[in-house]
Amino acid sequence: MGILEQIKDIEHEMNRTQKNKATESHLGRLKGKLARLRSQLIEESKGGGGSKGPHFEVKKSGDVRVSLIGFPSAGKSTLLGKVTKTQSECAAYEFTTLTCIPGVIDYKGTEIQLLDLPGIVEGASEGRGRGKQVIATAQTSDLILLLMDASKADIHKPILEAELENVGIRLNKPPPGIYYKKKAHSSTNNIAFTATCKLTHLSEKLCKDILHDYKIHNAEIIIREDCTVDEFIDVVEGNRRYLPCLYAYSKIDCITLEEVDRLARQPHSVVLSCHWDLNLDGLLDKMWEYLDLVRVYTKKKGNPPDFGQPFIMKSGDTVEDVVCRIHKDMVSKFRYALIWGTSAKHKAQCVGRDHPVEDEDVIQIVVKTGNQLESDRYKLEKDQGKAKKK
Repeated sequence: MGILEQIKDIEHEMNRTQKNKATESHLGRLKGKLARLRSQLIEESKGGGGSKGPHFEVKKSGDVRVSLIGFPSAGKSTLLGKVTKTQSECAAYEFTTLTCIPGVIDYKGTEIQLLDLPGIVEGASEGRGRGKQVIATAQTSDLILLLMDASKADIHKPILEAELENVGIRLNKPPPGIYYKKKAHSSTNNIAFTATCKLTHLSEKLCKDILHDYKIHNAEIIIREDCTVDEFIDVVEGNRRYLPCLYAYSKIDCITLEEVDRLARQPHSVVLSCHWDLNLDGLLDKMWEYLDLVRVYTKKKGNPPDFGQPFIMKSGDTVEDVVCRIHKDMVSKFRYALIWGTSAKHKAQCVGRDHPVEDEDVIQIVVKTGNQLESDRYKLEKDQGKAKKK
């Protein structure tokens, strides 16, 4: 029996099993087995099977990558031509785009690589229509842009979400608050289980049963929030991608104003029309918001800031991350930094390497002198000598 047949049999058994306290352990173990089979399916597609036709590997360029995913004839190629300088073939028939077409969006000093991927169909996660290659390329992205025909949004949206969910892409979800560490085999195998909150979906017995099905008998588990069985299995699998997702509804000129208003009010959503160039700027603003980027400008002593090319950082990055981007050797020579902007309490605030930077901050790096570096080296050698004597 092949993997796809086994998956269908498990799904059938899960559908006909009643959900109650007595069957939760059985259902949890079935979900674990289903996750293992789907992982095997993904690994087979990545292996040396040698699928025919062109591959979708594209060299990563720019600061971040965004993948356009949707059904055929949703308007992906048209959107790529509108927001980038790249022209992708457009036609009135489906599957016009047969390979990955990259384009670059220049926005707020940031280069955003936009990938126009071939349209996917229902069953893509199982290999139908070369959907595995499309979704595998999407896993390398920083943001997923699901583009849907506004007149078919209610039908297409759950199908696209299910296909991405089946291959381990979690949309607009944070990683679960579970610490899991697999330990080496020993003569006294033991699964240490700790929960710091009340659990309504999981139990110690259920977690151990799932791990035993994975042939894991020595591990440490700390659960810090009320997680579901699926979230626990995701942590055990360890190959899930948690990505932000923006739902874009195109062709709004073909539906009523009431329907446009309903779609626009849904979470993580933006409405647009490529034919009439409606709300394309709003789409770029939303993409920037969901990418959660920070622009940092540098300044030399006695000179004005260089506003030409900022360093593009992630929100939450620190001064040390900026220094590493400038040059890795500067980290050991770093003394302090002067910073201007919203993260500073006053102009030219003196900060250390752990100071978090914010959008449009200006930073001036001050490095240690030769005598200070020599003094640090002498102290280090002295401490190492004391440690050896002990």
